[in-house]
Amino acid sequence: MTSLRHTAYIGIGSNLGDRLQYLRRATDAFDAEVQIVRAAPIFETDPVELLDQPAFFNTVLEVRTDLRPLELLAALHEIEHGLGRERLIRFGPRTVDLDILLYDDEYVCFQSLQIPHPRMWRRAFVLVPLAHLVPNRRGPGGRTVADLAAEFHGRGVRDVGCLW
Repeated sequence: MTSLRHTAYIGIGSNLGDRLQYLRRATDAFDAEVQIVRAAPIFETDPVELLDQPAFFNTVLEVRTDLRPLELLAALHEIEHGLGRERLIRFGPRTVDLDILLYDDEYVCFQSLQIPHPRMWRRAFVLVPLAHLVPNRRGPGGRTVADLAAEFHGRGVRDVGCLW
């Protein structure tokens, strides 16, 4: 098997039904084109933007792939669709949500996709698990992911444990 050339970090979350089962089913749906290398612990997080909804289970996956960013996005949307994701309310409840957070060291800007994810730097449900995988990666202002995540200590983020 040839080695996959690109490293991406995928945020994954669920706040409907059996949240843990949806996270597991989503990761099981990954195929040879998107291979999971590592997963951060799972955290239960309070909703943001739209507050009147159940808490989320969130984690971040490190993956390897040969897919380019838009191809990877299409593959993630296919997994979401297969698990009953409906895009009815922006920031609303969902069975599963898969977001490309980082892709190598690339900056990508399409109408349907921005990398790094434009809101990730101010969201505990991304930064806290991401800090377990790439604590020294630099974000805005040269601050590390670990430093940014530390700002959310004790604020709506509860450690649930590991996915596997």
